[in-house]
Amino acid sequence: MADSSGSNPQSPGFTEKLKSWLCWSWTYICTLWFAMVLTMVYVLRSPLKLQETVNAASVFLNTLTPKFYVALTGTSSLISGLILIFEWWYFRKYGTSFIEQVSVSHLRPLLGGVENSSSAGLFSSVNGDTEPRTNVAECKVWRNPLNLFRGAEYSRYTWVTGKEPLTYYDMNLSAQDHQTFFLGDTQQLRPEDSVMQKAWRERNPQARIRAAYQAIECAAAYVLLAEEEATTITEAERLFKQALKNGMKLSHCHTYMLTGKDTNLVVYIKRRLAMCARKLGRIKEAVKMMRDLMKEFPLLGMLNIHENLLEALLELQAYADVQAVLAKYDDISLPKSATICYTSALLKARAVSDKFSPEAASRRGLSIAEMNAVEAIHRAVEFNPHVPKYLLEMKSLILPPEHILKRGDSEAVAYAFFHLQHWKRAEGALNLLHCTWEGTFHEVSVYPKKELPFFILFTAGLCSFCAMLAMLTHQFPELMGVFVKAFFSTLFAPLGFFADKMESFMPSCLWHQLANV
Repeated sequence: MADSSGSNPQSPGFTEKLKSWLCWSWTYICTLWFAMVLTMVYVLRSPLKLQETVNAASVFLNTLTPKFYVALTGTSSLISGLILIFEWWYFRKYGTSFIEQVSVSHLRPLLGGVENSSSAGLFSSVNGDTEPRTNVAECKVWRNPLNLFRGAEYSRYTWVTGKEPLTYYDMNLSAQDHQTFFLGDTQQLRPEDSVMQKAWRERNPQARIRAAYQAIECAAAYVLLAEEEATTITEAERLFKQALKNGMKLSHCHTYMLTGKDTNLVVYIKRRLAMCARKLGRIKEAVKMMRDLMKEFPLLGMLNIHENLLEALLELQAYADVQAVLAKYDDISLPKSATICYTSALLKARAVSDKFSPEAASRRGLSIAEMNAVEAIHRAVEFNPHVPKYLLEMKSLILPPEHILKRGDSEAVAYAFFHLQHWKRAEGALNLLHCTWEGTFHEVSVYPKKELPFFILFTAGLCSFCAMLAMLTHQFPELMGVFVKAFFSTLFAPLGFFADKMESFMPSCLWHQLANV
């Protein structure tokens, strides 16, 4: 037993070494195989009549007039220009490249690639079968715990400005989250679940709502209607209550101790009901609902319900309760967030900010409490340096997205959108933040800033290059002919050099015998 146990740890190391050696050798094997293929083609050039084929192609190309090359380059420029226009339109509308999206969605699975799911680890089962903190390091895009309601809040912006507040990428991530959260662990979908699975994937909001009415007995259908059709928070709350009633009825259970997707659905509905109560001014009721939810499902740390609770407690100015929540969740083993870091800084700044004066602090030095507040602000700014400009109103706020990037500008927007009022309520806190953060860190990026996809730049360069070739060929046909011949002769010069070296290295009779095989 001891020998077997002692040899087990060495087995994975040997396997990994074997795999790494195979990967290393495979590159050289492919190179050797490619060289052998080129050698065989050169050796068999006489039986294959390669020289005659090349000569015939050269004669054909020499008979072509410059008009053909003008037409060829002009057509290439036109096609690449059309691709560029389509790529630019698709990027402006959906925020991503069409060619990249197709390659990731369809070509990568064929080539054996694995798509990284941003929702992995965010919506794990709460029945204890899986650990919800798995893959924390891989999680980059997170669900915004304070995301607004589409119908009751985001749609107001669309009605007033005629613009969409959410990107297609953000809404697509939400659709994936809903499918995973509500339908992900079901082996055999019920008919209404299949309808809702298609409904989440619909791009058109009206099509999603029509599909939800087709499965109106399903609790997830009421969730979709509450999120997207309800135009007021009161109406959304009514639909969520009906969804909770249907969810409990369909699970054939009279307690809240459910399993699987029904548990996920009930947790989501109860959380949104607590957010409705918070938005309608029933803050103590919302706090009680959030506390009960966290007590009932303690494995839901990845859903960040504590961030909803912190915001509600700050609205009640229950700072002792806020400190108690921070003491539980501001732990090194848990993933940090701007809400945790900046709320901790706010509590420490609030204790000294009403009497803080930069001039007095420079004369007498900082007290222990002031040092703690400054260190807390430094710690928060180190985690997310984008937040202070929004809290100090140096940058204008926009509606927060449904998904955020930790330590990014989207998280800063989401935090400041809901917590700016709490910083204003603490007298002098923003002044202390302004005096502390500015000289600490470098310049940060601007939100939102999208980089142009590679294929837009590539098609733009290809279109310009082909158009330039067409113009030069039309204006200077003889000069371009000389240039093209010089270019191809230079391009194939290494091959000629390689062939000459091969002929001088190997006996001519050997080449003759191999050619006659």
